[in-house]
Amino acid sequence: MPQNLDVQPHEESGFQSGEVFLIASGHFIHDVYSAFLAPLLPLLRDRLSLSLTMAGSLSAFMQFPALLNPLIGRLADKSKARYFVVFAPAITATLMSVMGLAPNYYALLTLLIVAGISVASFHSPAPAMIARVAGKRVGKAMGWFMAGGELGRTLGPIIAVWAATTWTLEGMWRIMVLGWVTSVILFFRLEEIPIERRKTGSIRKILPKLKAVFLPLTIILLFRTFMAVSMTTYLPLFMNMKGASIWLAGASLSIMESAGVVGALSVGAISDRVGRKSVFLFSAALSPLLVIAFLNSSGWLLVPILLAIGFTVLSIGPVFLALIQDHFPENRATANGAYMFLAFLTRFPATILVGILGDKFGLETAFLWSALLAFLVVPSIFLLPPEPKSELA
Repeated sequence: MPQNLDVQPHEESGFQSGEVFLIASGHFIHDVYSAFLAPLLPLLRDRLSLSLTMAGSLSAFMQFPALLNPLIGRLADKSKARYFVVFAPAITATLMSVMGLAPNYYALLTLLIVAGISVASFHSPAPAMIARVAGKRVGKAMGWFMAGGELGRTLGPIIAVWAATTWTLEGMWRIMVLGWVTSVILFFRLEEIPIERRKTGSIRKILPKLKAVFLPLTIILLFRTFMAVSMTTYLPLFMNMKGASIWLAGASLSIMESAGVVGALSVGAISDRVGRKSVFLFSAALSPLLVIAFLNSSGWLLVPILLAIGFTVLSIGPVFLALIQDHFPENRATANGAYMFLAFLTRFPATILVGILGDKFGLETAFLWSALLAFLVVPSIFLLPPEPKSELA
């Protein structure tokens, strides 16, 4: 069906629920596969004789292609972004499903870097597509989008462990088929979504705003990322080293991620009403306390604490994305790519450092220090610029 590239932007035509749901569903399937690494780290660590630092570096280097995010975002702003989003589920599914075939650490590292390029190609333009069909409810739309990702990361660990225990690490390649089916569906269904080749704003003109927004964001990400890395990348390893089976270790991550689904659905919409900063402050004040409580609890108490951590830590994702879309309406994919680049610059060293601290002092100590560092996020939030009033209307 021919597309009219001169139609009015979707920002003016209200919240397009069907289109938002379609892209969020693609996010769900894509992130099922991108979530395979963390729950399988205990098995990969034993199979390839990896230290905690080496195991953590796998996740860190998978994020390395985030360096390309500004370029990917700029290309998406200047072209039809749908092709970036369409093919990523199939490519990511293939690469993450063949991890068990890697003969050594370096082969696995190379495979994961390529997978990281696919992940970046999906996540950089997809939020911009969501924003274009969200009307003025950008926070709500980002909540749907991030809920899809969180649901994928909730089920991903369970599916990964099931596939590895059913077919072994070497045989779990069979599960890649769902990613290919998803890409085929997106190829035809996204054709119905008009992605406007709208005039993009000058990068030079938005440089002052980039500095005003991204300087405080850098500080916020720097202080909170260590805690986020601990509870997402290293949680299955931590639980396994504490005596939990591979199933229980993977389930702990799924429990936490499940609360992230609820949080993403609700917190993004809440931020539309009360403001992004208020939501940031609530999360920054409460989440480190919950991580400390987790380290000092055992048994059934871990379940509600993990749920609370998932809600307060993981639900902030859509608020970050909505904040970026608020301030850069004419360069959305570019700004989102810059944000993901910034997130990488903080997450990459944090992932390595938590592994080094875990090898030297134990993961429990590394988790504690990460939580204490996260308290420094609170004063940094007040450095964010005022929020555009129209986005919160």
